Amino acid sequence: MSQKIKDYLGISIIMSLTIFIISLALTSYHYSQSLGEVFPRSFSVQGEGRVTIIPDIAQFSFSVITEGGKDTKKLLIENTQKMNTVTTFVKNNGVESKDIKTENYNLEPRYKSFNCGPVIYNMNSNSCQQNQIVGYTITQTMSVKIRDFSKIGLILNGIIESGANSTSGISFTLDDVTKSQNEARVEAIQKAQKIAHATAEASGFYLGKLININENAPQSNYDYRVSSSYELNSVKSMATSVTPTIEPGTKEIIINVVLSYEIQ
Repeated sequence: MSQKIKDYLGISIIMSLTIFIISLALTSYHYSQSLGEVFPRSFSVQGEGRVTIIPDIAQFSFSVITEGGKDTKKLLIENTQKMNTVTTFVKNNGVESKDIKTENYNLEPRYKSFNCGPVIYNMNSNSCQQNQIVGYTITQTMSVKIRDFSKIGLILNGIIESGANSTSGISFTLDDVTKSQNEARVEAIQKAQKIAHATAEASGFYLGKLININENAPQSNYDYRVSSSYELNSVKSMATSVTPTIEPGTKEIIINVVLSYEIQ
């Protein structure tokens, strides 16, 4: 092989290597750029919004529990009459039908059990009687929304006097919490935005576009006061002697958001 051919061959190899290196560098650059587009540099900030509201609805449940014998029809009529008396009282004190709802209706048997003690097994022995149904119990539960808070104590006492024999805890809320939640949401986002701009300025980079927003489930901090010795599960004899003073207090709607921004 002549020297001239060797020189041409060497130059060709060098040029090929140069082209390969340049191509590899360009490929790496474009790949890194594409990764930057798919996975941009980013950071996240959090903001919290709080709105304090005064509840406009008081809600509680009451039950009429009726025990009787095996005649379920008679028991049903008795329980229905008691519940109708209670609900009529509630309606007569300004509660609309839309704010009274049946939560539960349950008919259960009551048994008489026999304690036979230790029994020696015998195929022909039937000395121990099985449990027997001696009657039935009906439990009907209603939930009530009260919008006039001045009548809460009156209604709590009145339902016991009218025939209800069980009540559950009272709670307060807004009829429509959407507006308050939106106010808390706007405050949370605005706070997060301020933190994002302050972080970018302090760190020496430019704030890019918003790429994600995440909101935690709304929370409620709740405070109300019940004043008096009245117990919500009290019996009739107590209901006539004292009326509870109940104040709705305040309720705090809390929303947390997380904003994610690109770093430029």
